Amino acid sequence: MERLLNFNEPLDVSLLDRVVTTMYTTTNTQERTAVNAVLTQFQEHPDAWQKVDTILEYSQLPQTKYIALQILESVIRYRWGILPREQCEGIKNYIVTTVIKLSSNEQSLQSNKDILGKLNMVLVQIIKKEWPKHWEQFIPEIVGSSKSNEALCENNMAILRLMSEEVFDFSSGQMTAKKINELKQSFYKEFMLIYQLCEFVLDNSQRRSLLVVTLETLLGFLNWIPLGYIFETKLIETLTFKFLPVKENFRNVALNCLSEIASLQVENLDHHFEKLYGQVMSQLRTFLPPETNIAAAYENGQDEDQSFIRILSLFFTGFFRNHLPILERPQNQQLLLEGHHYLANISLVDEDEIFKICLEYWNKLASDLYHEAPAVYESQQSVLMLGNYGAGVGLSSPRRQLYAKILSRVRQALIRRMPKPEEVLIVEDENGEIVRETMPDSDAITLYKSMRETLIFLTHLDCEDTQTIMLEKLAAQVDGSQWSFYNLNTLCWAIGAISGAQSEEYEKRFLVTVIKDLLGLVEMKRGKDNKAVIASNIMYIVGQYPRFLRAHWRFLKTVVNKLFEFMHESHPGVKDMACETFLTISQKCNRKFVVVQLSETVPYVEEILQMLSTIISDLEPAQIHVFYEAVGCMITAHPEAQVRDVLLAKLMEMPNQTWVEIMAQAARNPQFLAQPEVIRNIANILKTNVKCCTSMGFNFLSQMGRIYLDMLNVYKAYSEMISSAIASSGHGVHTSVVRSMRTIKKRIFEIDRNFHRKS
Repeated sequence: MERLLNFNEPLDVSLLDRVVTTMYTTTNTQERTAVNAVLTQFQEHPDAWQKVDTILEYSQLPQTKYIALQILESVIRYRWGILPREQCEGIKNYIVTTVIKLSSNEQSLQSNKDILGKLNMVLVQIIKKEWPKHWEQFIPEIVGSSKSNEALCENNMAILRLMSEEVFDFSSGQMTAKKINELKQSFYKEFMLIYQLCEFVLDNSQRRSLLVVTLETLLGFLNWIPLGYIFETKLIETLTFKFLPVKENFRNVALNCLSEIASLQVENLDHHFEKLYGQVMSQLRTFLPPETNIAAAYENGQDEDQSFIRILSLFFTGFFRNHLPILERPQNQQLLLEGHHYLANISLVDEDEIFKICLEYWNKLASDLYHEAPAVYESQQSVLMLGNYGAGVGLSSPRRQLYAKILSRVRQALIRRMPKPEEVLIVEDENGEIVRETMPDSDAITLYKSMRETLIFLTHLDCEDTQTIMLEKLAAQVDGSQWSFYNLNTLCWAIGAISGAQSEEYEKRFLVTVIKDLLGLVEMKRGKDNKAVIASNIMYIVGQYPRFLRAHWRFLKTVVNKLFEFMHESHPGVKDMACETFLTISQKCNRKFVVVQLSETVPYVEEILQMLSTIISDLEPAQIHVFYEAVGCMITAHPEAQVRDVLLAKLMEMPNQTWVEIMAQAARNPQFLAQPEVIRNIANILKTNVKCCTSMGFNFLSQMGRIYLDMLNVYKAYSEMISSAIASSGHGVHTSVVRSMRTIKKRIFEIDRNFHRKS
């Protein structure tokens, strides 16, 4: 192999092929490392590029040829400016000659497709360096050669597309601003020749592969070419009438081109965009009738069919986003509604990427319609608007009426696939403890937020329709016609999403109906799984409607008592959901628990504290921590500091009792703290304090005073134990006991930090 690095002798190409073959086939790690080192040295040698022509001519291995072209591309990128002019010309002529040779006929074009792709990229790098200063005739030459040979023309189109992408899409950071501007101006100046070539091919060629690559090349041009080439030529008609109706090969790329044009943001061309939209719709009806079940067609279609539906969604959303006022004119409203009908059907397709494309537009449309005249509720409404009570006045807007039926279908689409509101994972941390980990930035949460916002706008626009759809879907769950966990979950997540989007009276009637039906469903269904899913959804919904809960104490108390029952349920997940809902309600309704309600003798928080040991008897430590955080939220809402301290003392009575016992034992025998069971107890007690401190802030002062000095002593004791373990055994740091001690130190620090931060 070392002979490859002797550049004073002719290159042994067959040896290089064998080395490359070894690199890709050997399973011996040591051998691969050695081979890789030789190849790296070969590629980095300053004279390696001079061997490229020999490698390309005599190598029998595509991988070897690819390495050779990488060497040449590196020279062009980084050393072109210091090479003598004659060497630059020699490299350029060699690459051009090789490209022409390999693409001069159909057989050669297909058999060398991969290596041609790399050669084209190398040629584009040369063009970027040479054009226009040292290669003024580049465009006339490539256009002229294209008209002599269809196979050559096909490859030339690929080169032009690559060049366009390099200059207009990927030039930032690759070239100076001056060079980028120079190349762009050269493109603009010479583009007439390129366009005439494309037009000539589209009009005269019968070669499918050439027509496809020409359309793809045009697609790459459309975001920068002068608008006259789009709107003052027959390009749109050619795309719409010649290529769009032809499914095989052409339809998708033609629609991609039309979608790019439809997304252009230009003024004073309304007539052209109106004509474009009308022509596309006239063709679309012929092969995709409006009544087509697009969701089923997508599910049963081939890749090409599915890609077409995705591109169609981009066409409609791009056009509507930028040119909606054109279609809202009276003479175009039928076409407007027809296009939105298609898009509503596409929104039912079970594919996330397509749905997100549609959702982005529906969000914009709903937001625009809402902000034209935000819905007015209750006290702002005229007393004469009895028939539309709670539904807002905006429906009388002609523009809202225009979209009313379409938006009803959008509500259906959103409700049927509402994602999970929060992704919570139950995981084991580095200390072996079971902890809850929330992932607020996941794709599902981002989608949920966008769908929730859209559904809220849609509810403001027509509250009655939203409620009707939801109650009909709920009725289908009750009668069993559409019963499934998925359908019930998505419906309940959607119901929770529109909290606050209705008038208080409207919301009350709606929520009472929903809860009543769900409670009836619990009684009706058999099996713990069914009951657990329904119960979880009830808990989720009530937690999302704090305004209703605050206004109806008896219902709120009933809900909380039901949550306490669920905290004894053995079905997986129910206790977690009950504790989370209890926390949510405590955060949003905390004042209701610390005042004496009508027909009550004491604040309800006192009743909770009296029943505390019973309520939490079946909860896991992590669930108990959530419960304590929730009660801490209640206590901090009490207006009197003295009462808060009394309530906090009752809340912390059990953990404080255990804490005092442990501290007493530790005072007699400090090694008592090193027992695993004691460490677990201390960790749990401290976590309980962390949660309470988080929810109470400065109001946690009295409890902080009880445990602060003991915490410092515990911190010191565990620091000494950890240091001793490390000193006696270098591996001591990795033991579970030492990790648990470190966790306790972190929690002590966390309590102190949270207290001062919240204060």
